[in-house]
Amino acid sequence: MSILKILEKEFNVNQQHLTATIELVDEGNTIPFIARYRKEVTGSMDDQVLRDLVDRLNYLRNLDATREQYRATIEAQGAMTGEIAAALNAAATLAVLEDIYRPFRPKRRTRASIAKERGLEPLALAIFAQNINEPIENLARPYIGEDVPDIAAAMAGASDIIAEIISDDADHRARIRHIFNDIGQLTCIAADSAAESVYEMYYDFAEPAKKAAGHRVLAINRGEKEGFLKADIKAEEGILIQTLANAIIIDNKFTNSFMNTAIEDSYKRLIAPSIEREIRNNLTEMSEEGAIKVFAANLRQLLLAAPIKDKVVLALDPGYRTGCKVAIIDGIGNVLHTDVIYPTPPANKIAEAKRALIPQITRHGVDIIAIGNGTASRETEAFAADLIRELADLPRKIMYVIVNEAGASVYSASKLGAAEFPDFDVALRSAVSIGRRLQDPLAELVKINPKSIGVGQYQHDMNQKRLGEALSGVVEACVNSVGVDLNTASPQLLSYIAGISAAVSKNIQQYRETNGKFTNRRQLLKVKGLGPKAYEQCAGFMRINDGDNPLDATGVHPESYDSAIRLLEHVGHTAADVRAGGLRTIKIKAGNLANLAKALNLGIPTLEDIINELAAPGRDPRDDAPAPVLRQDVLDMADLREGMVLQGTVRNIIDFGAFVDIGVHQDGLVHISQMADRYIKHPLEAVKLGDIVSVRVLSVDIPKKRISLSMKNN
Repeated sequence: MSILKILEKEFNVNQQHLTATIELVDEGNTIPFIARYRKEVTGSMDDQVLRDLVDRLNYLRNLDATREQYRATIEAQGAMTGEIAAALNAAATLAVLEDIYRPFRPKRRTRASIAKERGLEPLALAIFAQNINEPIENLARPYIGEDVPDIAAAMAGASDIIAEIISDDADHRARIRHIFNDIGQLTCIAADSAAESVYEMYYDFAEPAKKAAGHRVLAINRGEKEGFLKADIKAEEGILIQTLANAIIIDNKFTNSFMNTAIEDSYKRLIAPSIEREIRNNLTEMSEEGAIKVFAANLRQLLLAAPIKDKVVLALDPGYRTGCKVAIIDGIGNVLHTDVIYPTPPANKIAEAKRALIPQITRHGVDIIAIGNGTASRETEAFAADLIRELADLPRKIMYVIVNEAGASVYSASKLGAAEFPDFDVALRSAVSIGRRLQDPLAELVKINPKSIGVGQYQHDMNQKRLGEALSGVVEACVNSVGVDLNTASPQLLSYIAGISAAVSKNIQQYRETNGKFTNRRQLLKVKGLGPKAYEQCAGFMRINDGDNPLDATGVHPESYDSAIRLLEHVGHTAADVRAGGLRTIKIKAGNLANLAKALNLGIPTLEDIINELAAPGRDPRDDAPAPVLRQDVLDMADLREGMVLQGTVRNIIDFGAFVDIGVHQDGLVHISQMADRYIKHPLEAVKLGDIVSVRVLSVDIPKKRISLSMKNN
């Protein structure tokens, strides 16, 4: 089946859209650009479907390239037959292709190859044919010589050759693989040196491999890597050996016993270890893919969390001995004031800390206190709540919020952190990062390696290249879905815009510094390294507020400006009305949409996008996300009681549940069985990262710091 036919079937996309989409990809167009500005071509596939499509396309192309490579090698050996050619053409996976090629692959020296060197291959083939009418020993006697001292040696060599023939047979391996997948058990025992550990539940563990949960597979892999566990894939040997025998044995009293022995040797020594490794690797790959999808979904929600706009933030990075680092940041992220206070043990200088902060809070008009959730966070929260009570008479209401500081220390110690704030020490940079990630999570988190943000499981045990690609794709999709302010965006944020490399993003910053603000999108073509192709890809995602052209502040692509102006004329408006705040009353009846699209030479999806952009220019899709939970007072874990109902924020999602922040500095676990009144296969069916949810306390274990929660209505 052709690649197009396979993709058409798997993605349920018609061939016209598929062919055109592949052409766009091969021409070097980026996924965000294709997804946003070529909807008519793709049939409105979203960016995630497009990424999956491109991944599958690359796999199938690699499969075809490998197929042709193997075909050429087999033909060069003069071994090609119609049967082998048909099998190569039908192979739908790399694993099947490898099975077909196995007999022709250059091998290291094996027991079978040594036996062949000793001239025993004719004997082996004669026995394997199973049509002899005399004892095997009679056939083996002529092979005795300098390299084959006796009949036993001749028969052993022949057995080794037969075992390899069986092992190299693609049909036999496929048969064994199928049964292994069906009845195989993932088993696990404690390693000889294993002591008390977090892996104790796996010290005597077994479950069907085909039903093994991804998080258990990855946990077992880690436990094995750390020396606590020994794991394997096991299946009933008798069933598998008999399956081979049924397919191979031709009833012959002279060969039956010999062939059964060779089959058993082939299975135990050659086939089983290989198939076990393959299935174990497949389990790991599937588990990693599942974990990566969860990680990606969590990261997407974190990046698209609602920003806290135009608020002055007092950021606190808690600490004990080194004190609590302070940064006051204005509504657009500029640092107004920094300090270090010591309100926590061992110093406990609470009064001094208040005297240092209160004048600054009043002077700069602080609206929100952002507290990092790391060391000393609990004590710092209590201090902040007490401080807010003392400031109750201020005309504005001050609140506090706990901010996940994962990755802040990575940023603060990075070259980027040092370049942004060369005069700040590492700790103060961390405080700034905490405050800014509350104000604009996307703009701040793009400065940190996605793997360091801490919203997944087992990320250090996965294929790092695959994980990195997936997470970078998520960041790219999020940045482009929101768009960036061309005159204020950092080079890190700009580098995720479609068509913009890290080098070009720095050139954009340099252009701003040299020439002042951009006043229209066309000026991008003056940036070093940014040519017409890159401009086409990036222009629609760049926003210029108060520029020469009001359309530059929207997601309308410059290629559609003429059509947008004609649309405005059609509804009795001008571009100036867009600058004034958008045409929120713009309405076009569905029946007229097709005719209007034809008149404007646009596809209906593009016309609909333009209408939405003109109606609400610069609309931030993150505005629809739930806002962070702001607090004024502290709740302690000891205050929790069974049955208590609370509001919380989903902080992390894993395969078996979700962790919810209910304001007690210890996230509670909502097990998947407690997430919904209906059956769900995965927590992502019920919640997203950042969701504000209502939970009921099931149990509290203070010594072990465990909180069990439920989201069920009952």
